[in-house]
Amino acid sequence: MSSVLAATNTRVAHRICPFCEACCGLELTIENEKVISVRGHDADVFSKGYICPKGVAIKNLHDDPDRLRVPLIKRDGKFVEASWDEAFAEIERRLPPLVATGGGDAVAMTFGNPAAHKIGLLLYGGRVAKALKTRNVFSASTLDQMPKQLSSGLMFGAWLSIPVPDIERCDLLIVLGANPVASNGSLWTVPDFRGKAKALKARGGRMVVIDPRRSETAEMANAHHTIRPGGDVFLLLGMVHTLFAEKLVTLGTVGEHIAGFSELESTINVAQFSAESVAGRCGIAPEVIRQLARDMAGTKRAALYSRIGTCTQEFGTTGSWLVDVVNTLTGHLDSPGGVMFPKPAAFAVNTQAGKPGTIGVGKGVVVGRHRSRVSNAPEVYGELPIGCLAEEIQTPGVGQVRALITIASNPVLSSPNGQRLTEALEQLDFMVSLDIYLNETTRHADVILPGRSPLEDPHFDVAFPQFSFRNHARYSPPVFEPTPGQPAEWEILLRLEAIVTGRGAQVDLEAFEDERFAADLERQIGSAADAVQLALATVPLRRGPDRLIDLALRGGPYGDQFGRKADGISLNKVQAAADGIDLGELMPRIPEMLRTPSGKVELAPPILMADLARAAAKLLQPAPDLVIVGRRQIRSNNSWMHNLPILSKGPFRCTALVHPLDAAKRGIADGARAKVSANSRSIEVQVEVSDEMMQGVVSLPHGWGHDVPGTGQRIASERPGANLNALFDENWRDPLSGNSVLSGVPIELTAIAP
Repeated sequence: MSSVLAATNTRVAHRICPFCEACCGLELTIENEKVISVRGHDADVFSKGYICPKGVAIKNLHDDPDRLRVPLIKRDGKFVEASWDEAFAEIERRLPPLVATGGGDAVAMTFGNPAAHKIGLLLYGGRVAKALKTRNVFSASTLDQMPKQLSSGLMFGAWLSIPVPDIERCDLLIVLGANPVASNGSLWTVPDFRGKAKALKARGGRMVVIDPRRSETAEMANAHHTIRPGGDVFLLLGMVHTLFAEKLVTLGTVGEHIAGFSELESTINVAQFSAESVAGRCGIAPEVIRQLARDMAGTKRAALYSRIGTCTQEFGTTGSWLVDVVNTLTGHLDSPGGVMFPKPAAFAVNTQAGKPGTIGVGKGVVVGRHRSRVSNAPEVYGELPIGCLAEEIQTPGVGQVRALITIASNPVLSSPNGQRLTEALEQLDFMVSLDIYLNETTRHADVILPGRSPLEDPHFDVAFPQFSFRNHARYSPPVFEPTPGQPAEWEILLRLEAIVTGRGAQVDLEAFEDERFAADLERQIGSAADAVQLALATVPLRRGPDRLIDLALRGGPYGDQFGRKADGISLNKVQAAADGIDLGELMPRIPEMLRTPSGKVELAPPILMADLARAAAKLLQPAPDLVIVGRRQIRSNNSWMHNLPILSKGPFRCTALVHPLDAAKRGIADGARAKVSANSRSIEVQVEVSDEMMQGVVSLPHGWGHDVPGTGQRIASERPGANLNALFDENWRDPLSGNSVLSGVPIELTAIAP
């Protein structure tokens, strides 16, 4: 909401930050329709005034002269500005013939992380893929989070039913392979994690961090244990074994809703997974492993949390599963102070009706409904591994990808072996990018369609309330009017849908949207005419995402049920609450939130149990001498943020952290340049010698490498950094989820002569 200050052209606007999973409330001061200051919104019911540097940078993004404002079309190898009609006409001329010749699979789509923060992209992007009937859908999820989504889906029945730490009531928080001080949570929306961790310690609680680096989170911890990258699954197996061997298991209130307990116990309570057996492979002493298990079992309110470090390993799914196994076996699943399931106001599968007449029974999740053409990789959550994209373009045959649509994604930098993908993109017959920048990926496009500034769009978080530390509902209207003639992203995507379905670029967009909305209604509330008419009559005359939000809120767990519940919420009520609506602390939700076929928590999903044999075999192999891991930084969440002045200023951040003994062994001084090699490829890095690293491990942040010609991000190109992902093997994946292996990759590190 906005308010006018005195009789000047100054006003205040409140806005949810769209830059990371923390989703903090911002307070913007606007003078003469220019942002002059950004601070935290103190009265925000969720973030309570917290803000990080990324939030302040929203002014930089809005004002960035490099941000595209008009479509670009490539003519004779060069981009020229075009009208929207010209851009859509070019797409209509070139895309449908490719579909007619090669079928829907001839077109691939990629989705980047920013799409999760733009409601138009999130709610309408998938519609284009469905309209195409393409199986070649790729996203950043197979770079960082698909293992957690898969393990949670198998255990609890829905892809986004991910239990999160109830940090405000927790007495012991163990953080494995995550750095929430920098991220403010990941698949855990928790603004001001630092403040909450301080409060935990102030009330006598403890925080333990397990990470190969003494990270910002580890600096705050009561204890920090280093771990060999790739060893998370072995540490967790040792902890589970200890719980069984020392008879420390207690299932707590969820005991009657557990399936697979005996199968799990008989498989893991064997000598090969004892603390002594796994210690060498994970680099943690047996007594420490056992004590971690004892502490989890012996603390009334405790939670084990892991994230990207655990997900981006070859056992990402199995490790993610074992995290929740530990939480379950110690009585902390669905328990205050443990790990709990948020109850979001809208869009969550686990708040919608399950199987009629039952509690907790649903379809569950299924993987492998189709497979990639070249590598035979299974589909997971409707996606194929993004590491397969280049080969699907380069390999001839039926189903070869000949066209690509990218949605706010930059896989040349974010996915493994970007050089191969670069070469593949040049072989495409046609490429469309919906993006606000000319970057390392979009430079290959034939047409670039820029979205609006975030401050010109409404904002409602679809995904992140499903991971939030506290239940809430918030909405931000646009701060500014869009540039005349600039369509919203949902309108761009609807027009693309119309093109691929044969309705044409000149379709009556309003009528087409009404058509699609009626189809949505029928899917969501059934085909009964009276139900559809009731929803149509009670949802106000809104357009686009606002109409979908209102529908989801009204039909959600706190909603007014289309007028039948007087005290329920609707979009009108959420909009009227400038500070948001607090919907309360997390409450126990098992069994009602389950959607498994059995109606129980599946503690021993067959594909995860089967993967333990692969882990047992890996235990027998020696650990590599030197490996590399990524690094999260509070001023760098995505590659496009390196073009924002407030985030790019200060010390150079794309440095390789190297332990002093590793540096000395190779004759590398602090500040010197070195060569990092893996998979017959090399990058040059600036070395920062630091004892915060575990010996045998190098850390380099991801998302850099802005030295590619033909891009339009001037600030980023001034200090381009090195592309960590260029080293990685696009074919090395967690076989269950398809997630790329980006952590614990063996490398060679050599000095470069001055």
